[in-house]
This record gives sequence, structure tokens and C-alpha cells, in this order.
Amino acid sequence: QVQLVESGGGSVQAEESLRLSCAASGYTYSGYCMGWFRQAPGKEREGVASLYTAGSSTWYADSVKGRFRLSQDNAKNTLYLQMNSLKPEDTAMYYCAADAPPCGLGPGYVYKHWGQGTQVTVSS
Repeated sequence: QVQLVESGGGSVQAEESLRLSCAASGYTYSGYCMGWFRQAPGKEREGVASLYTAGSSTWYADSVKGRFRLSQDNAKNTLYLQMNSLKPEDTAMYYCAADAPPCGLGPGYVYKHWGQGTQVTVSS
């Protein structure tokens, strides 16, 4: 049974940083696609960043390029999202997701497995 557990959310001021973690279990981590998505109140869920765990391919939303960075610890089956220079518009519930390839971030990529989410609130 695939399980994704997010942590690391919180409340910060604008320009501060947070690092989200997603601990995966119940499947073979390497060789999967993993990503971060977010949903703000009253808005549709949007893709933030994703990667292929067995390669070097990464995808980022334009709104976070240069500020957010993915990393992973394959030994711990954990995906990280380093978020720097946070803005109030980054405020949302952030979800970790996983699925088998092909990997990507656009509307055509549907992730099967989801975590419960971690809240990120950025105040100005």
C-alpha cells in the first residue's frame, strides 16, 4: 500500500524559507515519478515541481522556478522541496504525489497516489 506523508509546512514571513518533506513507503521508490502540488482556497490545484526518482529529469512551474528546488534521499525514500524567497501567493496546502512513469507536471500527467498535505502560509 503506497503511503506518502508530508511534513515541514508552517507559517512564515515573505522572503523566508521552508523545506517540505515527503516520506514514501509501500512501493519501490526508485523508478517512480514524484511531485509536489498545491491548492489555495478557492483555486484549482496546480503542479509545483516533479521529478523522476531514477534519473535527473525535473519539472518546475514557472511561478516557482529559481525559488524552489527539489531534492531526494533515495536511501530514505524521501522527496524534499526547498522553498526560498517565499511569497504570500505561495500560501496553499501542499501535497506530495507519486505514480509510475511517464513523468511530468502538466495537465496530462495524472498522479495516482497522494499524501494528506501540509499547510504553508506566507504573510507579507
